[in-house]
Amino acid sequence: QVQLVESGGGLVQAGGSLSLSCAASGSIFRIIAMGWYRQAPGKQRELVASINAGGGINSADSVKGRFAISRDNAKNMVRLQMNSLNPEDTADYYCNARVYTTPQEWGDYWGQGTQVTVSS
Repeated sequence: QVQLVESGGGLVQAGGSLSLSCAASGSIFRIIAMGWYRQAPGKQRELVASINAGGGINSADSVKGRFAISRDNAKNMVRLQMNSLNPEDTADYYCNARVYTTPQEWGDYWGQGTQVTVSS
């Protein structure tokens, strides 16, 4: 099994910044990609940003230029720096990791979620 432990989040005023971190542990053979998703009340979960082992990044148009994702491969960690936050960024944020647990078997794993609230 793979465990994802998130930290960060909280309440911030519009225009402010927050940072989220996520550390993966457990039966990890190789991590393919790590990233962040978010789910606002009444909405579907959506990709915020992800980064693969080679450093390739995929991010939502709504966060480009404001959010930055980075990864520490040696520590199996991913970080999301969120700047210029606005109330539309309010959501529960979930860490995701796509992990090979053996050379042949892989799966998607999720953190427990951390709340981000941006007040206007």
